[in-house]
Amino acid sequence: MVVIATESPELSIPPGCPVPSHELNYQPIIGIISQPGDGVSGRKNHSTEGSYIAASYVKFIESGGARVIPIVVEDSPKLINEKLNLVNAVIFPGRWAKKGHYFETIKAIFQKILEKNDAGEHLPLLAINHGFELLMMIVAKDKNILEKFSVSTQATKLNFVESANVEDTIFERFPPTLVKKMSKECLVLQGHKYGISPEKFLANDYISSFFIMLTTSTDARNRVYVSTVKAENYPITALQWHPETNAFEWGSAAIPHTEDAVQVTQLVANYFVSEARKSFNKPEAQKVLENLIYNYSPTYSGKAGKGYDQVYVFNAPAVNSL
Repeated sequence: MVVIATESPELSIPPGCPVPSHELNYQPIIGIISQPGDGVSGRKNHSTEGSYIAASYVKFIESGGARVIPIVVEDSPKLINEKLNLVNAVIFPGRWAKKGHYFETIKAIFQKILEKNDAGEHLPLLAINHGFELLMMIVAKDKNILEKFSVSTQATKLNFVESANVEDTIFERFPPTLVKKMSKECLVLQGHKYGISPEKFLANDYISSFFIMLTTSTDARNRVYVSTVKAENYPITALQWHPETNAFEWGSAAIPHTEDAVQVTQLVANYFVSEARKSFNKPEAQKVLENLIYNYSPTYSGKAGKGYDQVYVFNAPAVNSL
């Protein structure tokens, strides 16, 4: 007989095994915000209706030892808040936007995350690529803070800011040899047209007082932009680069797949999930099960030749794999 647990059982510890820390949550749930479209620029259904989550983000989180609940941007504010109450951390994959429903939804979720942390709940946030850009605009209170850079789907280096301390950051578990390689080898994928220069970052009091600059990168024209930041007083990290692609995406020849590059993916996943384990939000188990990403099926989109290899599509016309 197979028993399916719907409640978190008490841990049964075999004799001689150390008892896991009661200060950590070993069943963390990560909420991933969906992005407008279908993940392949409408190529699968010739439409930009609905929204999607790239399966690589889900695999990225699962590789760190957590499960995923999709937070769908088309849902009502009430339903979005209900899902936020089910999770222990949030990911903003992001999409380029300066106004409209998506921008306002991200802004509202970000404010909710700040409020929960201010109230004593540990709720980490990881913003990636365009999610980084959205946070810059929101925190700066300036939708025109970003500048154009020549970075279009290319692997780059990460140059660590000399004054930055990597302790208690996304890089804290990186071996020193890997940190050194990241500053000399192109181990992370960047894919964006906009960013923020260190000069603009430091000149904006809202951003410079909220975030600590950890790394910079250089575009094709040798212009420097900020590529990694961490909030000074919140468990919030923003990356202009993609940590998930190295191990889980194959659609671009620019994606680094070396052993070192894949280790970067794993270490970032480990760090973020470890932050989620510090959250003791433990909602009703059945509500979690009803909302997990496992209730949806991913679509293979890699044959389209552009975009992600697999996507979860929400609230859009049905699509078939190519």
